[in-house]
Amino acid sequence: MPRARRLLALLIAVPTLVLALWIVLPAPTYFFLTYSVGAVEISAWLAVAAIAALALAWPDARVRGASRAATIAFNCAVGALVLALSPYVRFPFTERRFDRDVTRAFGGEVLSPAPERGPRSARAHPLIVSELFTGIHHDSVSVTRGIRVAAPAGVQLTADIARPAAHGTFPIVVQIYGGAWQRGSPASNEDYAQWLASQGYVVIAVDYRHAPAFHFPAQIDDIRTDLEWIRAHATEYGGDTSRVAFLGRSAGGHLATLAAYTASPITPRAVVSLYGGIDLVNGYRHPPFPDPLNIPDVTLKFVGGTPEQFPDRYRDGTIFTYVTRKLPPTLLIYGGRDNLVETKYPVELRNRLAATGTPVAYLEIPWANHGFDEVLNGPSDQLAMYYTERFLAWELRKE
Repeated sequence: MPRARRLLALLIAVPTLVLALWIVLPAPTYFFLTYSVGAVEISAWLAVAAIAALALAWPDARVRGASRAATIAFNCAVGALVLALSPYVRFPFTERRFDRDVTRAFGGEVLSPAPERGPRSARAHPLIVSELFTGIHHDSVSVTRGIRVAAPAGVQLTADIARPAAHGTFPIVVQIYGGAWQRGSPASNEDYAQWLASQGYVVIAVDYRHAPAFHFPAQIDDIRTDLEWIRAHATEYGGDTSRVAFLGRSAGGHLATLAAYTASPITPRAVVSLYGGIDLVNGYRHPPFPDPLNIPDVTLKFVGGTPEQFPDRYRDGTIFTYVTRKLPPTLLIYGGRDNLVETKYPVELRNRLAATGTPVAYLEIPWANHGFDEVLNGPSDQLAMYYTERFLAWELRKE
């Protein structure tokens, strides 16, 4: 029995440590990006596995002259546990910093809005431990999928709409998916849209044509087409077009910000960018290291050529180009370990926006990577959701 226990401890501890190492290791290639993104978001489960391995190895490891298997299992489990708990050790310090930053940017009411302005079932805390294991809980909502919007160049654009089950008129959140401008659909991040709808919003997930078959500015043209459709049809789904926010992630964050900062059929009252692209020129010329996605190649496929070939496209697709006046209130949420969109870009964007008088907060989750919200109930997205819902309530529920 002791031998079987030691073997089981080893079989749990070693893989757990290997996975936990990705909490701190950058992804050298695209293959490893999933590990680098996901390990920290399932770190609660890794901690449970490490504790189980410790419990199995401890009876033998504490004995003088313990077997090598027990010693290896014990040490691996300790290492995995330390790594797995590291985000939670840093969590309260990060939460306090975020409270300070959003209060400074938007005022004290953003964290404690009046009851009539608050979300219908606002998250009580930035981290709900039980949901790390059970998933995010929300009220049931009504979902309509595959609504035909337009067909530019013969490509069918559709929209998915999630809205509260109750009748009424609600603020609108336009959700734009990521995927390096090359892939994705309105169904991407559907769980997030449904959670947001349960907070009392009509969430309209929109579509756009993909690179490399279609080059910029086709994508932003499509977003504007989507917004024209929303302006004409949102009331049919209970949406209030006078209270609209744009929200996007990665490539979608870039398009959401671009649409918010330029002339569009709908002028949003707020914009949320989750790790969205910002600077096409420097992203192409000075890619991150390591660069698991090959950012220059992604940019080439998106724009259709180099900055020398298409300087106007690069200029028009760079967010900094439009930060010359006061713009809609902006919430920027990025991972401190993001090696696709480096943190220097949102920091510079925050500084430029602040200089124009635009209310803006930059929240950097120190342990998170690009795409952290792929695990909806992970520590990073729980934190992001908490501040996003308060930001949206602060802006979209004003009289």
